[in-house]
Amino acid sequence: MSKVFKKTSGHGHIALYLAKRDFVDHVNSVEVVDGVVKVDPAGLNGRKVFVYLACAFRYGSDDLDVIGLSFRRDIWIQRVQVYPPTDANVAKTPLLESLIKKVGEQACPFAFQMPTDLPCSVSLQPGPGDAGKACGVDFEVKAYIANAINNADEVIEKKDTCRLMIRKIQFAPANNKAGPKADISKQFMMSDKPVHLEASLEKEIYYHGDPISISVKINNETTKVVKKIKVTVEQLTNVVLYSSDTYTKPVCTEEFGETINANATFEKNFTITPMLANNKEKRGLAVDGRLKDEDTNLASTTLSQGDKEMQGILVSYKVKVNLMVSGGGLLGGLTASDVTVELPLTLMSPKPAGE
Repeated sequence: MSKVFKKTSGHGHIALYLAKRDFVDHVNSVEVVDGVVKVDPAGLNGRKVFVYLACAFRYGSDDLDVIGLSFRRDIWIQRVQVYPPTDANVAKTPLLESLIKKVGEQACPFAFQMPTDLPCSVSLQPGPGDAGKACGVDFEVKAYIANAINNADEVIEKKDTCRLMIRKIQFAPANNKAGPKADISKQFMMSDKPVHLEASLEKEIYYHGDPISISVKINNETTKVVKKIKVTVEQLTNVVLYSSDTYTKPVCTEEFGETINANATFEKNFTITPMLANNKEKRGLAVDGRLKDEDTNLASTTLSQGDKEMQGILVSYKVKVNLMVSGGGLLGGLTASDVTVELPLTLMSPKPAGE
């Protein structure tokens, strides 16, 4: 075991141990979240020790809660008693066995099985001047000392708790298919023939930070001139917990000064690379959940589409190819127009070696 994550309660009577903090969602199953709590019975005064795993949506910073409004909503929560031990058997994986051996005889194991329809860890990027924790979906494992597993009237002091944040993540499927294709034919005022635009992606799934190649084919049968080609990657974020709206934000836009004259054809591959580094100032952009303040990336595409209320935040991407067609003749700009096609894009992280 290379690394162990540990958090001790304020008075030191319990300590929470996890062997890892990233848990993989395979779409049809999720890795078991298991760990141990080290318990010193002498400090419990007859109370018990419980652990919960919660998936919650955070609306804003907790320090803004001054008028009784809740800025945190639990999407899913599960609790277990670890001390005194109950009859419930915890399946001991090799990782959990190593953790128990490391902690010693005071180790009390626990395990949680998350459902497959929970959202992955996603944060909504704060603006440059925003303070406090970012809005988004997070997961928390908390051990606490109490008389009852879930009594709303019982006050649990902070020194009787210890917690660790974890992440639920998805990796790109291994079988990458051929990419999508889209085409459109558009006729203009004062023109009896169309501009035909076709665009396609080389593959279905792209990894964060990889260049995206877009194949563009144009058949300009009009008397107009295509002055420019604009390629944009847009992120679509649907925060289904408090809104049915989908927020669309461009994460990469490039213009190419290609000219396609009247009655001409054109074919070329364009490459663009959406990066979070170029979008650090954009408030509300969805990014993969952080543990503390380490670097992350643009939020991965949401693969599972179960109960939307459980999903919390749905993220998707699209590539837009836009032709800027100039208007000619006496009417000039009045007959100028755009020709646009859209392609769905899946943006994810590759599965690490050994996963």
